[in-house]
Amino acid sequence: MAQVLIVDDEVPIRRTLKEILEFEKFKVDEACDGLECLVQLKKTQYDVILMDIKMPKMDGMEALERIQTLAPDTPVVMISGHANIDTAVEAVKKGAFDFISKPPDLNRLLITVRNALDKSSLITETKVLKQRVSTYKTQEMIGESASMKKIQETIDKIAPTEARVLITGSNGTGKELVARWIHEKSNRNKGPIVEVNCAAIPSELIESELFGHEKGSFTSAHKQRLGKFEQANGGTIFLDEIGDMSLDAQAKVLRALQESKIARVGGDKEIKVDVRVLAATNKDLRKEIEEKRFREDLYHRLAVIIIEVPPLNDRRGDIPQLVEHFIELICNEYGIAAKKITKEALVALQNVNWTGNIRELRNVVERLIILSGNEITAEDVLNYVGPFQRPE
Repeated sequence: MAQVLIVDDEVPIRRTLKEILEFEKFKVDEACDGLECLVQLKKTQYDVILMDIKMPKMDGMEALERIQTLAPDTPVVMISGHANIDTAVEAVKKGAFDFISKPPDLNRLLITVRNALDKSSLITETKVLKQRVSTYKTQEMIGESASMKKIQETIDKIAPTEARVLITGSNGTGKELVARWIHEKSNRNKGPIVEVNCAAIPSELIESELFGHEKGSFTSAHKQRLGKFEQANGGTIFLDEIGDMSLDAQAKVLRALQESKIARVGGDKEIKVDVRVLAATNKDLRKEIEEKRFREDLYHRLAVIIIEVPPLNDRRGDIPQLVEHFIELICNEYGIAAKKITKEALVALQNVNWTGNIRELRNVVERLIILSGNEITAEDVLNYVGPFQRPE
């Protein structure tokens, strides 16, 4: 239910407006002047404020200026019996959403309030979306363990170069984050980073996905399409799960790396591309080479620098810091205050067998935030980590 604050020194006006708005299912509070409005605003977050201009103690114009500091996103509709064009223009310049003359027309009043509510909702949605978008930006690399410090030091050394990097590690360890930080600290950070999940693309489509295709090159090719290599031009391409790429596609990628040129499917023209290649895998590529499932020459092209991301079970000392980070991040996404977690709960989480690594830990923290009480306890960890992940 939307909350509206009516600010007017005339009791009959406040009462009439309140009855109208409450009939329309709004929750309504009152204030008799600008000063009381500011006091109310410090206690309650309103969706819309209806405010008279001429009032004792503090008039509407002065209150409007203060509101821009206290609650800049709250729409303020000014109402006055002494209305003129100059006053209306001044009010809007100072941040008012709209201006209505007294006595207000009922339909005009309700339309204005609803429009103001729409604006308030849009502002809230925009903030939520910005928070969500920020989570997709390069996040911090959390951890003080020796292995994490070594990875961060390696990134600092190799990022400014053009060296190709192979990132290895189990699923959920954070290989993508390592790739993003290499790009972020590189000289290509103004360009795009384009990610390709090689395991998620059928083998018959991987070539088109990477290199694009010309119109009519196959049955469903109704128009020309740029591939990931062209999309990443001037930036970085990140080939995730490259160990799952078909041998045929591997040969094409090898050629692209050797010549810095690609050809679209169904096309003869060679297109020069300027990309830095980062790759990641959860497989042992040496073993894949022995079993003829991965090209050795491609491996040597990709593995100029190798970064191995350790499983979470090998860096349990980082778990408390990771948990605190995820609590803050997830509670911020949900728009709630960050929950506290007991030391005993952190110890219990350190004793879990984390087969899903960082990704699993984040999911568990989100589950604990949703299902626990005011504080996350060791008992919550025992109850909610799942039947196959009991603390050791």
